[in-house]
Amino acid sequence: MDEFYLPIRHVHIGAVALSGALFLVRTIGHNFLGATWPKALPLRILVWSVDMVLLTAALMLTTIVQQYPFVDGWLTMKVVLLVLYIMLGTWAFRAEKKSTRLWSMAAALAVFGFIITVARAHDPLGLLATI
Repeated sequence: MDEFYLPIRHVHIGAVALSGALFLVRTIGHNFLGATWPKALPLRILVWSVDMVLLTAALMLTTIVQQYPFVDGWLTMKVVLLVLYIMLGTWAFRAEKKSTRLWSMAAALAVFGFIITVARAHDPLGLLATI
């Protein structure tokens, strides 16, 4: 199963990049341009599909490396941050006040970035662990 690690890891990283880019483009379109296309069903289906690939690859990777959320601290932190990211991302689209949407967008992007540092460092503190 180890021979699948690298291809699955590349799929996971690509899906992370695409998911983040789609979130950024959609929130800019919605919050700054006032566009309706960021909420269009075909685009939302694309986002859900990318996120499903991302999560499926993540589960496959945990099985291959035998590190699991709620057992390994850094993966637990990624899961907790993922839930927070989803909540903030939802508010970035659904909050009534534009200021709340913008704060949620900025916070979601910060959490997204921190999830990446946790993944890179394999440490719950991410790059903060080196300070």
